[in-house]
Amino acid sequence: MSNETKTAEKPAPTETEKEWQPRIIAFVCNWCTYAGADLAGTSRIAYEPHVRIIKLPCSGRIDVSFIIKAFEQGADGVMVSGCHPGDCHYTAGNFHARRRFAGFRDLLEFCGFDMRRVIFSWVSAAEGKKWAELVNEVVARIRELGPFEEYRKLLA
Repeated sequence: MSNETKTAEKPAPTETEKEWQPRIIAFVCNWCTYAGADLAGTSRIAYEPHVRIIKLPCSGRIDVSFIIKAFEQGADGVMVSGCHPGDCHYTAGNFHARRRFAGFRDLLEFCGFDMRRVIFSWVSAAEGKKWAELVNEVVARIRELGPFEEYRKLLA
């Protein structure tokens, strides 16, 4: 008897058989939130790996088209995070971001977006643990909501 035994090979799982994982895009400030996310990593604080970070010079640079483009590209959720009010490297960028987000919110709701999928937060460079907790909360929320199929229906 030979040591080679033939085993029945399983076919690769189909897309529907694979467990769905949320795709979340995070637009973050270079000076605070990105540094906080980096601190979480260097401190080896475990958090969900389903967030892709896009670093901006300031949260004040966020534009509604960035959020819409993220959803167009298949994101199930979007995070926007910057310095705490009063701590902006550019003096008032986070105040501009906060004011702009209020307008974004109305526009996105008007367009049919579920605003539970868009999260706005403040995370400083010293808040690595807060970043990890925020990511875990957002991933859990988006996982509960499921894939963002409504947007694909809006496009059709």
